[in-house]
Amino acid sequence: MKYRIRFAEEAENDLVRLYEFVLARSDADWTLAERALEAIRHAVRSLESTPFSFRKATPGNPFIREIVIPFGASGYVALYEIDRDETVTILAVRHQREDDYH
Repeated sequence: MKYRIRFAEEAENDLVRLYEFVLARSDADWTLAERALEAIRHAVRSLESTPFSFRKATPGNPFIREIVIPFGASGYVALYEIDRDETVTILAVRHQREDDYH
């Protein structure tokens, strides 16, 4: 079974914010910002075939999960929901050092 991946509007906004943060912090290093987005895209693609393989984000709900995305010394975390219609919805994407993830 192959799951369809979609991004909630909030998650799309998170990607823009994270991209702009890398550019601002790294003196407009476009290559680094693109590598960060590619790491996130690559991890999200793995959800097409194995969305239940990653850790549960909330006890008692096996459909809300998160995937850790390594990048550099830390990385990112994507919160997602597995829908019953073979769709995975990315709900949020945060840097691992952000404290407002959930």
